[in-house]
Amino acid sequence: MDIGTVIGIISGVALILIAVSSTGSLLTYWDVPSLMITMGGTIAGTLIAYPLSQIVGVLKVVRNVLQRRLPSPETMIQRLVYFTEKARREGILALEDEVETLDDEFFKKGLQLVVDGSDPELVRNILETELAFVEERHKSGQGIFITMATLAPAFGMIGTLIGLINMLKHLDDPAVIGPNMAVALITTFYGALFANLICIPIASKLNIRSGQEVLLKELVIEGVLSLQAGENPRLVEEKLKAFLPPKARNALNARQGAQVGG
Repeated sequence: MDIGTVIGIISGVALILIAVSSTGSLLTYWDVPSLMITMGGTIAGTLIAYPLSQIVGVLKVVRNVLQRRLPSPETMIQRLVYFTEKARREGILALEDEVETLDDEFFKKGLQLVVDGSDPELVRNILETELAFVEERHKSGQGIFITMATLAPAFGMIGTLIGLINMLKHLDDPAVIGPNMAVALITTFYGALFANLICIPIASKLNIRSGQEVLLKELVIEGVLSLQAGENPRLVEEKLKAFLPPKARNALNARQGAQVGG
């Protein structure tokens, strides 16, 4: 579970509710017509912009953001170096039993291709093609939330215009001015809140998660190809460390130094 995402959403909603309740009744900010205009319009616009299958699929993407924990790049490098050492020591076929223990399907596929004796160029092409489709799926999920973040304030403004039109149309009736003004302002409030508290942060989180997952898959591609080529495990480790930022690389070196020293 990504606790940061959960804390962010809960704390954001809680702080807004506390701020609103401290200045008046929460019921003042509850307006069904405004909600229908803002949320209904946003959902309708998103359905027009994207196929229904992609919109349904994005629910799985959001679940992954909240629940799925990716291994660190350092952990992935250590696993790849371990497999490289074992293959160099016992032969590639000795990894056949190890393949079944992997829970990462991408890693499992790459290692299985190597164990099966596939051509290195074919292995690279298969894995890079799958990586490209993963990136495309991630971009689709991000795009849906960015679209919703764009549409929500726009429909909030449409609700504002509707409220103002109705208010101006009945200026001679003071009893109608208040409710129409409420619709005019609350729709903008709903649109801005939904876009900035939910859609934009989730799109940003998906972008970050996508980068992390792509990095792990790039490490797997280079690692399994180096393993297949029979490269020295030490050189493989140094090659894979080049994917890490300097701070993470230094931390990994320090941890390995402590293990050797211990």
